[in-house]
Amino acid sequence: QVQLVESGGGLVQTGGSLRLSCASPGNIFSISTMGWYRQAPGKQRELVAYITNAGRTNYADSVKGRFTISRDNAKNTMLLQMNSLKPEDTAVYYCNAQLPNSGTNYWGQGTQVTVSS
Repeated sequence: QVQLVESGGGLVQTGGSLRLSCASPGNIFSISTMGWYRQAPGKQRELVAYITNAGRTNYADSVKGRFTISRDNAKNTMLLQMNSLKPEDTAVYYCNAQLPNSGTNYWGQGTQVTVSS
């Protein structure tokens, strides 16, 4: 059973910042495209950002210019730096690892991010 472990969520005021972290087993992390998804109450889970094992990144339009995804290959850790947070960023944020070729997905347990107005 592959376990992805997220940390760093919490409560912050509008305009504040948070940094999420996701730790993954090394054999998975090194070959996977890593991503962050989020799910707000009553809404479908949506992609926030992803980063390939080569370092190529992609962001949802709603977070471009505010969020930065990165990966530390030495520590098998992915980060999401979230700045200028808005109430609409409130959601449970999930870490995802997608294996190449098979497309197999692994998920973390989720971490709550709440932005107060």
